[in-house]
Amino acid sequence: MKIYVFILLNLSFLACQPPLSSETEETQWKLKSVETTASSQSGEPNLFVAENGEVYLSWIEALPNEEHALKFSSWEDTQWSVPQTIAQDSGWFVNWADFPSMAVHQDFMAAHWLTKSDEGTFDYDVHVALSKDQGQSWSEPFVLHQDGIFAEHGFVSMLPYGDEIFAVWLDGRFTKSHAHETHEEGGVGAMTLYSTTFDQYANVGEEVELDHRICDCCQTDAVITDQGAVVVYRDRTEDEIRDIYITREQNGIWSEPQAVHADKWQINACPVNGPAIEAQGQTIAVVWFTGADNTPKVQLAFSDDHGATFGKPVRLDHGNPLGRVDVIMLNDTSAMVSWLEAHEEGAEIRSAIIDKKLNVIADKSIANTASSRSSGFPIMEKAGEQVFFAWTRIKGQSSKIMTAMLDMNKILP
Repeated sequence: MKIYVFILLNLSFLACQPPLSSETEETQWKLKSVETTASSQSGEPNLFVAENGEVYLSWIEALPNEEHALKFSSWEDTQWSVPQTIAQDSGWFVNWADFPSMAVHQDFMAAHWLTKSDEGTFDYDVHVALSKDQGQSWSEPFVLHQDGIFAEHGFVSMLPYGDEIFAVWLDGRFTKSHAHETHEEGGVGAMTLYSTTFDQYANVGEEVELDHRICDCCQTDAVITDQGAVVVYRDRTEDEIRDIYITREQNGIWSEPQAVHADKWQINACPVNGPAIEAQGQTIAVVWFTGADNTPKVQLAFSDDHGATFGKPVRLDHGNPLGRVDVIMLNDTSAMVSWLEAHEEGAEIRSAIIDKKLNVIADKSIANTASSRSSGFPIMEKAGEQVFFAWTRIKGQSSKIMTAMLDMNKILP
């Protein structure tokens, strides 16, 4: 039986911590916590930075009567704005690993969430709503995918692309069977990767299948370069190798997917741990989690040719990583990576700065958090000279999103 598993951490890995670069040092990072008005039943935070530098924070709040609300705030000088509700309803698929997102185009805003489509546990659709008045009002949602099949659709990444929004998602249209509903082997087909675009009038473009067999429940990520869209995701071969793959759009044609690095992680289950990608110019950084050779690792690799090829990866963790990674480019030569590292009392969000020569310039704990699924996936974004962090704090029965800022000028050497 195939079971959705989460990596069982072995404390013995603590004795296998990789040596950090001699240039590594604990810089005087001063993280500034920023209060939000999210309720004590909030979670699944996400961040988006628009082309004009405006920062948007979105999250889900649990409401009475089994309803949920998707809300957002924007950053205003020194605080988050009064939250606005994008959508509110019952029957949503709310999940620690498959969470909503926003994308802000110069002419309109888009937000997505997941709504149950049928009785199967994983029968849910991607709903998208649009706003043309800076989020004051939102359209009736439309379904992003066009297959009409009651199956799993999620793990969406959205980005402005020309006059439209580019979207990529995991699509279970070929997996639908009774076996898949229980996540057992025997589904008709594998999970697939699809993309499309849509405009401010909810006109959805042609669906494009990017990969016909990928891992079932790992997040996607994407960037837009001057050559087109680039997507990273976790692949799945016939013999259950689940490494991180990349596919690139050039002149309207998608490249044959290829591994960022051949970890050769063979695992008969989904680790629920997707990659992250960021680009600056023709430089691309990809960070990911792998458990190859029974050793959990967080790795980063750079590409100098828009993702056509990648150099040797560098390992960043301290021996007991949970993954849940993110990455931003600080400048032309350095990237910042975040991930969860387990310890005896839970976990911490760690962040490291790495240059393109793979020197680990700095390595710092950002905040303590829970190691459980409910703590979700910490998010990191750069806006101007600031790095924003968002995560979920679990305290007893309370679940509340937290945010903090870091001044880049105080962390770069």
